[in-house]
Amino acid sequence: MKNNRRNFLRNAGVFSATAFLSSLAQPAWSRNLESALKNAKGISPEDLATEEDFWYYIQQSFTVSPSLINLNNGGVSPAPKTVQEAMKRYYDYSNEAPSYYMWRILDQGREPLRKNLAKMAGCDSEEIAINRNSSEGLETVIFGLQLKAGDEVVAAKQDYPNVINAYKQRELREGLKIVWVNLELPSEDENYLVQQYVNAFTPKTKVVNVTHIINWNGQILPVKKIAQEAHKRGIEVVVDGAHSFAHFDFKIPDLDADYFAASLHKWLYAPIGTGMLYVRKEKIKGIFPLFAMDNPLKDDIRKFEALGTRPFYIEQAIGKAIEFHEMIGSERKEKRLHYLKNYWMEKVKDIPKVKLNTSLHPKWGCAIGNVGIEGKKPGELDSYLMDKYKIHTVGITWENIVGVRVTPNVYTTTKNLDVLIEGITTFARS
Repeated sequence: MKNNRRNFLRNAGVFSATAFLSSLAQPAWSRNLESALKNAKGISPEDLATEEDFWYYIQQSFTVSPSLINLNNGGVSPAPKTVQEAMKRYYDYSNEAPSYYMWRILDQGREPLRKNLAKMAGCDSEEIAINRNSSEGLETVIFGLQLKAGDEVVAAKQDYPNVINAYKQRELREGLKIVWVNLELPSEDENYLVQQYVNAFTPKTKVVNVTHIINWNGQILPVKKIAQEAHKRGIEVVVDGAHSFAHFDFKIPDLDADYFAASLHKWLYAPIGTGMLYVRKEKIKGIFPLFAMDNPLKDDIRKFEALGTRPFYIEQAIGKAIEFHEMIGSERKEKRLHYLKNYWMEKVKDIPKVKLNTSLHPKWGCAIGNVGIEGKKPGELDSYLMDKYKIHTVGITWENIVGVRVTPNVYTTTKNLDVLIEGITTFARS
């Protein structure tokens, strides 16, 4: 690896980012990035994860604040410059004659975009709907499922609040019964995690909700194993992929999910307010859309896109985010994100009073980490890091998960994380 680092800027490969950068006037940052991508050709994703020179040039693709270290990318990630510029360009274009350019020009880009998202997800394009966020996608399914009073839904107390509230609303209005799973996290025990769901299944269970990555602490759940057990019992599987899609390398069909929703403004770096819903093809007909259609039970994924007038300029910029993701490479990105999480966690884990609430193992965690300090509230550490070090994190107190969530991204440097390490160390010892 040392030899790779010494020779990084001299090594030349054959990979070209020209197609991705062709829409730019080739400013200095993009020329440097193109060169860095060529030089990275012969380096494995594992070795490249620690190559700070390479990731420095990735950082230049973003408009990173010089006065703030943003380590709350788990909430929403910034988009790279190419995505920002595309969105602004499409916005200006729309305003020249909105009803014409939005409905007759930009709207024509949805089908190619659908195909590109499906290719990335590893599924049929007729299984992908484009919407605004994972909450909208999940609630489309939750409220669209044909359930009746007495039917049971299994969900975890560590699921996302919007999802929990959607099921609770159906419980209140229609008499469904929610059976709660309470997970002790972090966990690297696959059997334990699967059995918590299996033990909650009864003959009345119709649906199980599984969060692929728990947003509070970054725990990855064994979705496929849970889904297989559910399907043995005729139970439908709804997967919250808000934090998993484009975060680490997998294909949606591999999860054996019936329904999957993601927020594209998290790990795909698409514009804020973009999302995606996957519905297994044979399930489309049986789900009512959240927004009414002339035939709500038709077998067409597009029925879930009846949102009325929408910002087409935001939606169409998703295409540039896909290009950016593919330019880096899914495996490279996953290895870097996991490396960054472990970089700071390894350096604070042995400090007295520090408690890690996230696994260091790549099977059970990737970018998102959570740290607690014995005797201190999460908000105290969160405020300290901001006040003393200008580090933006988020304090978490949800069910049995208590700590500060730290979420770096591909533009985060190890120098940024060294500041975090100093902040946590100083706070824990004070």
